[in-house]
Amino acid sequence: MLKQFLNLKISQKLSPQQIQLMKLIQLPTQAFEQRLLEEMNENPALESGKEEDNYEKDEYDNEEYDDYDDSEADRVEAEDINIDEYLNDETPDYKTQANNYSDDDETKETPFAATISFHQDLINQLNTFILNDEERDIAEFLVGSIDDMGYIRRSVADLVDDMAFTQGLYTTEKQVESILHIIHELEPTGVGARDLQECLLLQLKHKTPTESVELATNIIEQQFDSFVRKHYDKLIQKFSISNEQLRNAIHEIERLNPKPGGSFSGNNKITENVVPDFTIRIVDGDLELTLNGRNAPSLHVSKDYQEMMQTYKESKDKSHSQKDAVQFIKQKLDSAKWFIDAIKQRQDTLYVTMNAIMHYQKDYLLEGDETRLKPMILKDIADMVGLDISTVSRVANSKYVETPYGTKLIKEFFSEAMKNDQGEEVSTIEIKRILQNTIEEEDKKNPLPDDLLAEILKEKGYPIARRTIAKYREQLEIPVARMRKKL
Repeated sequence: MLKQFLNLKISQKLSPQQIQLMKLIQLPTQAFEQRLLEEMNENPALESGKEEDNYEKDEYDNEEYDDYDDSEADRVEAEDINIDEYLNDETPDYKTQANNYSDDDETKETPFAATISFHQDLINQLNTFILNDEERDIAEFLVGSIDDMGYIRRSVADLVDDMAFTQGLYTTEKQVESILHIIHELEPTGVGARDLQECLLLQLKHKTPTESVELATNIIEQQFDSFVRKHYDKLIQKFSISNEQLRNAIHEIERLNPKPGGSFSGNNKITENVVPDFTIRIVDGDLELTLNGRNAPSLHVSKDYQEMMQTYKESKDKSHSQKDAVQFIKQKLDSAKWFIDAIKQRQDTLYVTMNAIMHYQKDYLLEGDETRLKPMILKDIADMVGLDISTVSRVANSKYVETPYGTKLIKEFFSEAMKNDQGEEVSTIEIKRILQNTIEEEDKKNPLPDDLLAEILKEKGYPIARRTIAKYREQLEIPVARMRKKL
């Protein structure tokens, strides 16, 4: 038995140009400059600056972006190309520059500090130890097994098996343990530990021996679970010590680094400062927005390529090779013109979006008081500027703005709304700030559990459920009351 169904489906497929435009909008200033360099290297019909200027290439980290591929576009025969459209049609520089930026404005250059990687630094340190070839191979494999936090989170037996299967290196657990002792001598102290307990012990054993250090070592070695759970009474009874002695030992432990790899400055391939994409200043009591001038490059279509089109137009006998050449030139010119227009659209999108955010949060930006931040979601700004929510998200998630109160990630201005006991909408940012202040002012010997925090905020005019308090506390990276307890 056959049945017929009517299925109506509406779908929208973005063109390659639209996809590339969205990617351009998402890029922050530094990545945009790199994308610009890539496009200019691939398209000789696109040039920067005035014709007599040479584009000066800066060095940046290589990042891969999908370039517009016009190879699938319908091929247009040379005879069908209107040559005049490509002659004397240079896009003026002013069309690719932001209307609020001039050559006299200050351009802030950001220094880049290239560093070796965390693992390469550990490998270099191995050169200070006398190792035979087999021992060095094992040591380098162990270094390669260390994660970014500085830990080897695998058993010795698994490491032995992996070396045999992946490296053809046959060894024993005893030999691996021996090499691990060498790894544990590397800096930063604690690197190569299998767990937090071992990491802390390695660091304590490198400290100058004192009564407090010895007690701290015994606590971590013998009563680690009690320490983690902050069962201080049990520790005092176990070691027959005073509150003061325990306090000093805990102070020694708190000075240790639980993530030795995370503090290494070379853990990231490139150390770089944040480059603000926008700047907001207060001028005569009002806000003034500027777009970083590095987002507004001067671009134009190559004169040489236009002259090639002119030469083809004037040629009487057009050979097959000339027809192929003019087809190639047309594609490059079209691509260059599209890219110039896309950059202008990117500038306009960035500016109008940030301008709307600035006016929406005007009270905060004029005073710097975080309690003046209004509840604001992506849809609020999208409705103001007439753009898709996804476009506003691309601007907000990856861009920074320099304000009189420091450089901020734009997405930090967004927050949901909650109502206080007066029925007024307040930002969740304001509530988190009050929660954080309440926790900071608590008695650390008797920290406040989430249900009491909920009651305190309710008394202050913010009726919030206990589970919401827990959620905000976790977002603020504040541990539970038991873990905040101090002697």
